[in-house]
Amino acid sequence: MHDDTRLFEKICLEGFQSGLSWLTILRKRENFRRAFAGFDIQRVARFSDRDVARLVDDVGIIRHRGKIVSTINNARRCEELVSEVGSLDAFVWRYETEPSDDVPRSMSDVPSQSVASVQLSKDLKRRGWTFVGPTTMYAFLQSVGVVNDHLNECWVRRDARA
Repeated sequence: MHDDTRLFEKICLEGFQSGLSWLTILRKRENFRRAFAGFDIQRVARFSDRDVARLVDDVGIIRHRGKIVSTINNARRCEELVSEVGSLDAFVWRYETEPSDDVPRSMSDVPSQSVASVQLSKDLKRRGWTFVGPTTMYAFLQSVGVVNDHLNECWVRRDARA
């Protein structure tokens, strides 16, 4: 994935998912898109306290005030990052590592974080981002294709590697 809006959406949804099941987030995904202006970075960065109040009352999304405020904060931090490095895409894909021949043999072999996710988390936190811990960032890196830890027998592994 290389589109800044979609990358931002994924980071936000990973933050909202923290402590919850992915199914909960997936069922509410369209509601999140509606509530957060399609995850348009510039629009979300302009959200106000009134928008926070509106979102806390929105039964279609996860109504966690901290995660809502975090999404708005992260949009503002993302604008700063983009003005510095050119795009969220350019920043995120710096964390791509060489494909490994050490393929997980079972789901229990798939790690919950990596050197890259720890570094990405630290770099984002240093820039003022929130809800971007190393486990959350590992899930993000997996979901956008930066990390390919699919099992050998998974039909996606070969396509992802290509």
